[in-house]
Parts: sequence; structure tokens; C-alpha cells
Amino acid sequence: MFVIKIGGSLTDLDPLLQDVAACQEPLVLVHGANKELNDLSNRLGHPPRMVTSERGEVSRFTDATTMDHFLMAYAGKQNKRIVERLRALGASAVGLTAMDGGIAIGRRKPDLRIKDGDKVKILHGDHSGSIERIEPKLLRLLLDSGYLPVVTPPAISHDGVAINVDGDRLAMEIATALKAERLLIFADTPGFMRDVSDEGSVIPTIRLDEVERVAEYGKGRARVKLLAAAQAIRRGIQAVGLLDGRGEHPLTRAFEGAGTWVTT
Repeated sequence: MFVIKIGGSLTDLDPLLQDVAACQEPLVLVHGANKELNDLSNRLGHPPRMVTSERGEVSRFTDATTMDHFLMAYAGKQNKRIVERLRALGASAVGLTAMDGGIAIGRRKPDLRIKDGDKVKILHGDHSGSIERIEPKLLRLLLDSGYLPVVTPPAISHDGVAINVDGDRLAMEIATALKAERLLIFADTPGFMRDVSDEGSVIPTIRLDEVERVAEYGKGRARVKLLAAAQAIRRGIQAVGLLDGRGEHPLTRAFEGAGTWVTT
């Protein structure tokens, strides 16, 4: 059994969804919808607000209005369009958020410390958080009954509030809880690259003891994905793929060794 994560930056999902529908192995599909959310927020007159934390990490400030838009884009359009296509391809897909059945439970961080030039400011009313516990019972029930769960953020906080959580982290936590053999993360890049401007610089294999050194080549999301992959390996996943979701048969190419594979 394995878990697939589809990045929100991918624009043409159909080749990957065709591969997923044809796959005979039980799997859970996790997806994002960043592009959909950005487009929707702009159309509704509440543009995305990206902020930089004290540690230099860039994230979305998710106020109450943005969380409404988040639910529309993630749990609404993107999730249901993916389920629609998978079912048309013959897969028994079921769309869920990580709130449903308490799949992912975490802690909301309503106050966000950010850097604004040389100053540190505190933003109040954030609806983001971190995953603290996975309850895989609902996912196991669906898998055992032959369904293909399609899961997206948000998660649910301990006090019952929807929280924006990192999709790669959600996929990693689900893979760990289900004791998946592999975690496959698809994005709009060919893998983890030594030089972000050179798609020919993909590193095919990264061992766990090489991650800290190799991570210095990455920036932004690429580095976050690699560190999440390393954590998944430490927690029992046999291999994590950082893979290209573009072009024909991306899942087939991944199983043939394309992209970057993080292993023990």
C-alpha cells in the first residue's frame, strides 16, 4: 500500500489520475489546491497574503475569510473534480477533507510572528496549525472496502476549528499511520535538483544520512519536501519519491526510477 501526494502547482492532473485509476495497489491520494485558492481569492477581492516567519519560512496567512475560500477551493472544486475524474476512469474514489472523521487533528496557532523588514510583528486570527495526531480508522475502513480515499486539507483543531496544514506533511503523517511502503510526492519539477535552474541536475537517490548536506541545494518548498521525506523514512516508510507529475504516465515513470528517491 502507498500514499500519493499531488502538489497544488500541477495544472494538468489527467495523466497522473489515469495512472492512479489503473493502479491495482491500494492507495490513498492526498492533494493540494494552492493555485485554485490563489485564483479564487483574487477573484473574490481578498488576494493571498504570503508572510515570512522569524525562521524565514514563507506561508499563507489564513484569516477567517481565507479559510472560507480555502474550503471552497480545496474541499470543494479541486477535491470533487478529482473524484469526478477518477470515478469516470473506473476508480471507486471517495473525497474527504482531513477534518472528516478526525483524520488529522492538530493545534491551531492563532497568533503568527512574522518578519516585516527589520521588524517582528504578530498577526492575530490565523487559522493555520500543525498536525499532532492521525486517526486512520476511517481511511482503513474505506481501503478495506475497496475504495480510493482522496484527502485534502484542512485538518481539525482540538477545539473543533478547521486549520490550514501543510499538504506534504499531511501525506507523510497519513503514510506513517497506515504503515505505507512508499510515499510518492508529485510536483511540477523533475525531482530534487542541485541547481534549481537546471532540470538536468536531478539527484536520483538521496540516502537518509545525506539529507542534511543535500538539503542545502534546495530552496523554499523543495527543501521542505526533502526534509519531510527524511522524516517519513525515519518513521518507517521504505522509500519516498520526489517526482515529476508532468507529462504522460508519471506514476509509471516513477516506478521505473524517475525523479528523486529518498531511502535508508
